Amino acid sequence: MFSFIQLVAFKYQFRFSKSATEKIVIRPLNFAPPPQHALLLISTRIFLAVCEVIQMAAGTMPSSFSTLKTWDSNLGFAKSLDFVRVSDLKRMKSARTTRVSVIKNSNPGQDIAELQSASPGSPLLVPRQKYCESLNKTVRRKTRTVMVGDVSIGSEHPIRIQTMTTSDTKDVAGTVEQVMRIADKGADIVRITVQGKKEADACFEIKNSLVQKNYNIPLVADIHFAPSVALRVAECFDKIRVNPGNFADRRAQFEKLEYTEDDYQKELEHIEQVFTPLVEKCKKYGRAMRIGTNHGSLSDRIMSYYGDSPRGMVESAFEFARICRKLDYHNFVFSMKASNPVVMVQAYRLLVAEMYVQGWDYPLHLGVTEAGEGEDGRMKSAIGIGTLLQDGLGDTIRVSLTEPPEEEIDPCRRLANLGMRAAELQKGVAPFEEKHRHYFDFQRRSGQLPVQKEGEEVDYRGVLHRDGSVLMSVTLDQLKMPELLYKSLAAKLIVGMPFKDLATVDSILLRELPPVDDDNARLALKRLIDISLGVITPLSEQLTKPLPNAMVLVNLKELSTGAYKLLPQGTRLVVSVRGDESYEELEILKVVDATMLLHDLPFSEDKVNRVHAARRLFEYLSDNSLNFPVVHHIQFPKGIHRDDLVIGAGSDAGALLVDGLGDGVLLEAPDKDFEFLRNTSFNLLQGCRMRNTKTEYVSCPSCGRTLFDLQEVSAQIREKTSHLPGVSIAIMGCIVNGPGEMADADFGYVGGAPGKIDLYVGKTVVKRGIAMEHATNALIELIKEHGRWVDPPAEE
Repeated sequence: MFSFIQLVAFKYQFRFSKSATEKIVIRPLNFAPPPQHALLLISTRIFLAVCEVIQMAAGTMPSSFSTLKTWDSNLGFAKSLDFVRVSDLKRMKSARTTRVSVIKNSNPGQDIAELQSASPGSPLLVPRQKYCESLNKTVRRKTRTVMVGDVSIGSEHPIRIQTMTTSDTKDVAGTVEQVMRIADKGADIVRITVQGKKEADACFEIKNSLVQKNYNIPLVADIHFAPSVALRVAECFDKIRVNPGNFADRRAQFEKLEYTEDDYQKELEHIEQVFTPLVEKCKKYGRAMRIGTNHGSLSDRIMSYYGDSPRGMVESAFEFARICRKLDYHNFVFSMKASNPVVMVQAYRLLVAEMYVQGWDYPLHLGVTEAGEGEDGRMKSAIGIGTLLQDGLGDTIRVSLTEPPEEEIDPCRRLANLGMRAAELQKGVAPFEEKHRHYFDFQRRSGQLPVQKEGEEVDYRGVLHRDGSVLMSVTLDQLKMPELLYKSLAAKLIVGMPFKDLATVDSILLRELPPVDDDNARLALKRLIDISLGVITPLSEQLTKPLPNAMVLVNLKELSTGAYKLLPQGTRLVVSVRGDESYEELEILKVVDATMLLHDLPFSEDKVNRVHAARRLFEYLSDNSLNFPVVHHIQFPKGIHRDDLVIGAGSDAGALLVDGLGDGVLLEAPDKDFEFLRNTSFNLLQGCRMRNTKTEYVSCPSCGRTLFDLQEVSAQIREKTSHLPGVSIAIMGCIVNGPGEMADADFGYVGGAPGKIDLYVGKTVVKRGIAMEHATNALIELIKEHGRWVDPPAEE
């Protein structure tokens, strides 16, 4: 008990004011302490401090407590209560969920809120908050309508598609031409960077020129550090994007500053003073606004209180939103962008949870910033945006790619269509209680990896990887050329023999075994099994053409009928499940020793949502202490577009992996290149911050601020550094969102001035003003100085 209270050693400031007495009684479900049990009374100040400690430790504590009716939304801190009554926490350790009753003296009625442990086995309790309309199906979150010019954003309208120009805004003709190309591709909204007075003046010409050419697409001004510029451009553009981290605050110095309550309040007053004129002007002209927080550009003040965290992102945006509401201005949307899809998902969920608490209904603009290019960029965006769309969150989206802006429209539309279709069909599963998934912080459920059993002839410990597994489907035709098969599995070849490497496939699914007398094919499979690369084959194949030491794929029916018992004792089983089976059907899993489960729901399933079915399955496994590894198995139809495959994998499997649910992927598509499927699988794991098999890039999509040809330079850097797994490199056209946006990166290559590059290690600039022609080599030397360089592998 005392250890719980001792956590209050953290020094945090809280604002308090006198109010009617309220008490919070915390007790576990179905637990009534005996009358003789002593209850401890602690002050609310301690309770709130403990709540803040929980937030800092787990990133889960909301900025308001959903059942405290004395919350002051203008201040952002709870008012004082008299006492908190806490029952014996030792008795709570086994309780998964706890209820909190808030009892007002003036109202004897109770509001009930559920709490959960901050982490498994922890006595620290955090509210279990609502972050979407439904946990068992896709239901679009209800929002108000925000008008951007003639385009409406909100839950009653289609998910809107937008992008951003990359031209110099002062180049009026070039920018107009780019906007027209974007509009012709089908975008609903276009954003243009406006960094100074000259650019603001050019915006009037851009708008007029587009109108004369009959292009009425709404234009958004992207503003950083320039309130006066925002005021000017609000007279002609339809929407203003403000970044709460740098609109009124100075650029973050990443200093751990101590703020007194007075200091904090003075900065809030300064923000209100600077921001109010823009709000009033937007009201006057009927303009919309996006309050767009970036993970990489939080102010020192926010970071000193909340850290570089999703919680800080939300509070940063709420400071500006409260000013809007105070001035009765509501034509705005929120965004919570980050280059890390996991952080991005957590931030949006926390934002929506807070809006539910406050009773707010503002729409959401979704995006993963600095996603990169090609399939990497599309995958990161699919993981972040697709995850939220599956839960009915999101009203307008942008896929940020280091490519021409019009190239963003197609993947953006594919994601929007995915979200709209899921919401229209309200795909899901039967209602179930969800108690184990962590919505606001990443905690991976790691399945029990295979262990070697006595008497086994081969080593099965490598058939799954601890950081996330990639399984691939192999055909009999591929077995005809063993060396080519080994290479396609990314195995090393030494004198024709395969050996596992960093990015070698972990197991293969062979739906048809070679004939018993096909010695060459069976020898190729034996060599794979000998290096602990698993071979999975269906039960019918193994019974008729047995392959020594193969793992056998069975379904629940084959388990319940006992057909699997025809196999030799000790045969490794892989069980395929849909996730929406009745609990009675799933009971057979309790008595089966499975090496892994394949979650396999037919792609053509219209009524059942793969994500919700899998969440239900994981809930069942956790409830019954079944720790099987689970691999997400998606069988795409023939003829599917490559982008739809990438986006589908990111949205369906990625939505689970970002919550720590799953141990690997198996992607099948009958007419797609084997290498493409393998790379997509590894990209998916890396995008979900699981298994790193190549260099990670944080690459901005370019805009009018960019100080060099981002696409060309990015390609040069990738060509020379793509062989460094575990190393993260940020390539930034300017410093607007950095160095904070490079928080995840080990090294940074950033435009500092025209023709000049600054190099960073983490958030610290270490070399300035390097000439462009020497900068890539200087980056390589910097990587070498820090012991992170290895020479590229020699071509075989």
